[in-house]
Amino acid sequence: MTDIVKVAGAQIDIKLADKAANLRKAINCCREAAEKGVRIIIFPELTLTGYNVDDHAEIPPLAEPIPGPATTEIQKLCRNLDILVLFGLIENAGSEFYNSAALIDSAGVAGIYRKIHLPYLGGDRFLTPGNRPFTVFETRYGRLGWIICYDGSFPECARVLALQGADMVALCTNWPDDPDSACSRDYVSRARAVENHVYYLAVNRVGEERGVRFLGRSLFVDCDGSTLAEGSPNREEIIYADIDLERARDRRIIFEAGKYEMDRMKQRRPEYYRPICEVPAE
Repeated sequence: MTDIVKVAGAQIDIKLADKAANLRKAINCCREAAEKGVRIIIFPELTLTGYNVDDHAEIPPLAEPIPGPATTEIQKLCRNLDILVLFGLIENAGSEFYNSAALIDSAGVAGIYRKIHLPYLGGDRFLTPGNRPFTVFETRYGRLGWIICYDGSFPECARVLALQGADMVALCTNWPDDPDSACSRDYVSRARAVENHVYYLAVNRVGEERGVRFLGRSLFVDCDGSTLAEGSPNREEIIYADIDLERARDRRIIFEAGKYEMDRMKQRRPEYYRPICEVPAE
């Protein structure tokens, strides 16, 4: 495994309910990124379908199992291009439907995460909260964990992934163009990177869907909170960054050896954090 990994974020305009067109666009982005040496490409939340579903009846025709038709097509691409793809879709899990993101490699689906925190917004109103734990996946190109959109507002999510050894935390998101989302993009993303000493890779979409305009401005952040790459507010594009895995894994911050050192993982005091994990009474 190389210590430097090129990653990409596909900031695209997703067409609501047009699964075939969205999948074609994703495949084209993968090919373009692979030509530039990318090993991991990250897509926005619900890449396959779009987000602003207005009724529960719209969900079943849009949903797919994982593995399923879309992930199988992407798997073929991964095999041909030697890449990993993180791809969002509505997952049909039998009696339940989830806002999911699947990590796909040449062998198939390497991992699935189901969005745990669901705002009362868009398609999330009609989906089931995720029931799988936060998990870091050891890949040929580093240790990757991921969360989805609103999850990024909860610091516990990225912290759990960091404690499991994540080099990179990806955020597949659909940030709308509003002040709250802009704040999450500009400040929360950087805070998650710094407090956990991970690369934080937020990939958003552009365009407009049922009257909602999206923020764009995808953002790749270094372990120290500095910008590695960012997208425009209104243009489809692929952003790129080189990830130094060794840098992510050395969480010591040394300003002056023996006098001024920090390690935000080793210097935690979890015995005092118990109230964070207490479930409130009904």
